Amino acid sequence: MAYDEFIADRIRNSFNDHKTSFYEKRMFGGLCFMVDDKMCCGIHFDKKKNTDLLMARIGEDATIGAVKREGCHPMDFTGRPMKGYVFVTPDGFDTDEDLDYWISLCVAFNPLAKTSKRKK
Repeated sequence: MAYDEFIADRIRNSFNDHKTSFYEKRMFGGLCFMVDDKMCCGIHFDKKKNTDLLMARIGEDATIGAVKREGCHPMDFTGRPMKGYVFVTPDGFDTDEDLDYWISLCVAFNPLAKTSKRKK
C-alpha cells in the first residue's frame, strides 16, 4: 500500500507555512521531503501496523525529549534504531499543531544535518 496523500498534503502545507523550500523523493516505499539536499522528514507505511508513520529527522539531542511524546518512538527499519530519527504514529501528529511541532523540529535540525555522500 502507498502512503496517504492527505498526510503528504498536510506536510507540504506545513513546510510552506514555515517558508521552507523542499522537494520530494520517493524512497523506502514512502515519500521523503528533502531540504537543502538532506532528508528532513517523510511518510512511511508500516505493513506490520498497517498505518502510515511520520519519519522525522530531528537529531540525537531532540530525540531524548521527543520520545516522551504520544506516538513517538525511535526509528527502526532493520532491528537497530537510527540515531537522530524517530517515527511518529498518527496519534502523535493528528492535529495541525502536533504536525507543526514535528516539522519545526525537522526544519530546525536540518542545517546541522550531514548530507549523504552521492554515489557516482
